[in-house]
Amino acid sequence: MTEGGFSPIPREARPYQGRRAGLVTRVTANVVDVLVAVAILLAAYAGLNGLRFLVSPRSFSFTDLSPLPSVAAALVVLAGYLTATWATTGRSYGCHLMGLRVVGRDGGRLGPFAALLRSLFCVLFPLGLLWCAVDGSRRSVQDVVLRTAVVYDWQPRGETGFRRA
Repeated sequence: MTEGGFSPIPREARPYQGRRAGLVTRVTANVVDVLVAVAILLAAYAGLNGLRFLVSPRSFSFTDLSPLPSVAAALVVLAGYLTATWATTGRSYGCHLMGLRVVGRDGGRLGPFAALLRSLFCVLFPLGLLWCAVDGSRRSVQDVVLRTAVVYDWQPRGETGFRRA
């Protein structure tokens, strides 16, 4: 609680503050994050074609998209986006919407290297997330290997109420 009895945590969410998030919440956050990465890619594609049009309007044609480079670009953008957000605030936009935060083994924010490792692991092995449906502690394969956790956290500045379970 803050001064005057106001808390940024919704009353209904207070019992869950600091507990590990389950599969449905995490999948929903991940879908939002993939949509953010797609929006970044579409904006880059539009910007690139707009620049090409400005440089040479008479001979302009849209850039062809090849499947393999497009998928590779999408994976790089998603990994970069997740790394940046987890290393700075501990939450991506999807995590923000769902009231989640990615924390390290001590319950604090991930460092840049740990965030990079986790984002690469998540992007290259997304099925590892399904393990949190089986694991009693709601940990994905990425969480088990890297000793991270995804917790419910509605605190605005990263003061997690994470309780090690």
